[in-house]
Amino acid sequence: MTFKAAAIQMCSGVDPRKNAETMVRLVREAAAQGATYVQTPEMTGALQRDRAALRAVLKDEANDIIASEAAKLAGKLGIYLHVGSTPIALADGKIANRGLLFGPDGRKICDYDKIHMFDVDLDNGESWRESAAYQPGNTARIADLDFGKLGFTICYDVRFPELFRQQAVAGAEIMSVPAAFTRQTGEAHWEILLRARAIENGLFVIAAAQGGTHEDGRETFGHSMIIDPWGRVLASAGSTGEAIVLAEIDVASVHSARAKIPNLKNARSFVLDEVAPTGKGGVAA
Repeated sequence: MTFKAAAIQMCSGVDPRKNAETMVRLVREAAAQGATYVQTPEMTGALQRDRAALRAVLKDEANDIIASEAAKLAGKLGIYLHVGSTPIALADGKIANRGLLFGPDGRKICDYDKIHMFDVDLDNGESWRESAAYQPGNTARIADLDFGKLGFTICYDVRFPELFRQQAVAGAEIMSVPAAFTRQTGEAHWEILLRARAIENGLFVIAAAQGGTHEDGRETFGHSMIIDPWGRVLASAGSTGEAIVLAEIDVASVHSARAKIPNLKNARSFVLDEVAPTGKGGVAA
């Protein structure tokens, strides 16, 4: 089956209401261009370094403005609308980095909480501790939709190929990678990681990204893109500002790529043997 997909690039600020307005405008534009599946980036609702200020504006999912606006919009436009992620307040004071998928009837199909927390120390003093505020998820998820099987990841998850592999083996044909990649890591790794995940699993990757300098001072890399199962970039945005990236997705090409290089079928289990030297000139038997 062939369908048109859109990856929405945003530069979300600290106010969920303003971000919701931007999301609605861009999603409407994407749908007007024929997209029936639209994905927004990680942290669609708010990018805010100040954890106390972020918690002050967050709601639980039932009262979250991004979730409610997305549900209404999906129903009005008759599309699949995938909020790549948005921060959701949890009862214990933690936050969920949660993706939400709504169907053409406006109902929520499923959600996905980011599994891998971005706890890193980069060059030039850039340091992040996502686990200090966010509660990691523990469930991978595939949605069996009318256009194909969609798998879910968020941003830092892209560095964990086993998450992609398990979903591909389970039948995923399209993987979503909404993100807010830092400029520093994006310049080094963004495209190569996305293309690698597409190639090694023989599937489409749709990656809506944050791009630009945000109100809280952080810089994100942008370059939202859609990649086919052979690793070709079908469409890509620039580094900063709003954008709508569109591409025709032919799910049949997933099965074609996997037939040519059936690595999912050819994978074998193995034993890892660590060999230690026994002394000069010899090794353990």
